[in-house]
Amino acid sequence: MDKLKKFDLMAKIVRELEDVRNSQQAVLEKVGKIEVDNIELGDKLIESKMPDIYQRTADNADSIREILESFQEKTEEYSEKNNIDRLREQETINNAK
Repeated sequence: MDKLKKFDLMAKIVRELEDVRNSQQAVLEKVGKIEVDNIELGDKLIESKMPDIYQRTADNADSIREILESFQEKTEEYSEKNNIDRLREQETINNAK
């Protein structure tokens, strides 16, 4: 795999991880709202299960955030080490010929 293709794939993974992180945040917010709404309703199943679901989702969100931060750093380092901006410029020049 050439350097530009590898960088593009790394950048794609970063975007996908950001999307997963945002989705996890939305799930946490929805679970929290359900717990709050259930305070008035008092459903025992929701009351017993939702805190565990919230905690597992929060743990997953933390893991995703950790992976994302690490992989973003790795992607930036790869870009700098391999002068991706310059390679991209050269690719544009070559394609224009």
